[in-house]
Amino acid sequence: MTFMKLIEETLKKANTPLTAEEIWEKANDYGFVNELKSNKGKTPEKTISARIYVDIKNGNNTFYQESKRPTKFFLKKLQSNVDTQVKVNTNSSQNKRTFRERDLHPLLSSFVYSDSHFKCYTKTIYHEKSNKDHKGKNKWLHPDIVGVYFPYEDYNANTIDFIDTFRENNLKVFSFEMKCKVDYANFREYYFQAVSNSSWANEGYLVAIDFEDKEELIEEMLRLNNAFGIGIIKLNVENIEQSEIIIPSRINDSIDWETVDRLIEVNPNFKNFVININDVAKSNSKTIHKDVFDKIFSDSEISRHIKDKKIK
Repeated sequence: MTFMKLIEETLKKANTPLTAEEIWEKANDYGFVNELKSNKGKTPEKTISARIYVDIKNGNNTFYQESKRPTKFFLKKLQSNVDTQVKVNTNSSQNKRTFRERDLHPLLSSFVYSDSHFKCYTKTIYHEKSNKDHKGKNKWLHPDIVGVYFPYEDYNANTIDFIDTFRENNLKVFSFEMKCKVDYANFREYYFQAVSNSSWANEGYLVAIDFEDKEELIEEMLRLNNAFGIGIIKLNVENIEQSEIIIPSRINDSIDWETVDRLIEVNPNFKNFVININDVAKSNSKTIHKDVFDKIFSDSEISRHIKDKKIK
């Protein structure tokens, strides 16, 4: 069996697009490697990738590249199977998705509370509780979730007194825009929504559990982040602590007080959030009353919440 035949037979039997590494692994599982007459070499997956690229470049119709990140290949003659499968999966996913963006808030709250970069307490902002104003004035004003980092939990009492002596304040405030799925088609709208309602804070983020796997989307993320500074967070439903900051937010040393003042005027949740921060910062004990912020779920509560809300 030649390398080309091995690749073709492996993809045919797997009946799904595979990376070069996966093709080699599957070929081993199927026993095709034992039939290989060519020298395997030290990096057979690179040989597989090279052979496929040459075949595609030469205009042959045996293989095609299905995706870029990760790079996956498949057989041209079976492409209709993939298109059908994607369509079925998409429809199935849309039919089964019953959870809302707000159902993801506890997951984000747990992540940013435990993550060393944030270590913050959060507060959900219910835009429906805002004062009603003329249509369109407060569009994209409200962040979904706001957070605050209190440095006091990391310092002893003497350090806190020393901070007060120098009138320094190391508080940080965060703003988060939550979405379920982000793809190339909706990314710009979602991103500029986050720019509008999150750039007032020290750090602002667009958050989702599902990002489309497209190189064009990553490139657009980087381009807009470079221009506007909003970061990207991907929540990991399987393991919240393994959630990641895909692109960090630009750090703003100063806060947009005009937007803060406007949010305080129109939304009671945000007003209480600010009052609670002031209470902690101005108190001698710097005691943080956790019950005034969003609840931090335990591992078992997170698992139950994900199951009850059917979050996937």
